[in-house]
Amino acid sequence: MAISVEKFVITKEQLNHFIKNILLVIVVAIIMYIAIKIGNKVIEKVIDKQRKSRFVLDPKKANTVGAILKSVLKYVVYFLGATTIFSIFFNNITLTFAGIGGVALGLGAQNLIKDVINGFFILFEDQYSVGDYVTIEGKSGIVESIELRITKLRDFSGDLHILPNGSITKVTNHSRGDMRFIVEVDIAYEEDTYKAMDVLKKACQEFKRLNENVVSGPEVAGVSALKDSGVTIKIAGKAKTMKQWACENELRAFVKKVLDDAGIEIAYPVTKIVHYSAGKES
Repeated sequence: MAISVEKFVITKEQLNHFIKNILLVIVVAIIMYIAIKIGNKVIEKVIDKQRKSRFVLDPKKANTVGAILKSVLKYVVYFLGATTIFSIFFNNITLTFAGIGGVALGLGAQNLIKDVINGFFILFEDQYSVGDYVTIEGKSGIVESIELRITKLRDFSGDLHILPNGSITKVTNHSRGDMRFIVEVDIAYEEDTYKAMDVLKKACQEFKRLNENVVSGPEVAGVSALKDSGVTIKIAGKAKTMKQWACENELRAFVKKVLDDAGIEIAYPVTKIVHYSAGKES
């Protein structure tokens, strides 16, 4: 069986032209890299000035605007670079744009446009900012970055969630305003409930004095439940944004020490064993 192999003849002129195009592509890629690096540095300097100015943007909004501008810069440089590279290999620029348009449509330009538009709405409506603790489409975490097309969310396990802006329809922002913290303390039934509440009220006043993250309270709300093992007393207050968990942890430890010093027993599960002997309880 004969196999026919065709020989491709490449002239010196064609080879030189090809090498020239490859070198041009490399130069364009280097220029793109440098443009993004320099652009990011400029954006960071501008945003840093805005961040330090109290009368322009608060730090969170400044970080958000910076992330958006970096994203816009990246997409613009990529688009211009891709257009230039196409024009190197195709003399007819119309063909270049037609090819880009076809590729864009093939990759789902409608979704891309939707992501970009929704990203601008998120920014201009100030739905959330970089550093906010939010819940987006069932995912909770800290907003790490808001880009032109996506939002990056880091949860407390360290996982990074990347959400297309176009798919974001429900947002719960937990970082707007003061945050409530609640601590419940179970006191043994043998203890004087009113005495325990008086001790806790004084403890709350001292805790507020010592903790700069407390905005209001904490206050003893009263008896919230009667459980099998004891009486539950609720304490509630408000803390600075993202400081509510720290306040809860510190208050629990503080309350434990205060109750121990006052000799008030904290409730714990008790198992009662009943013995029966000859039909009699003992």
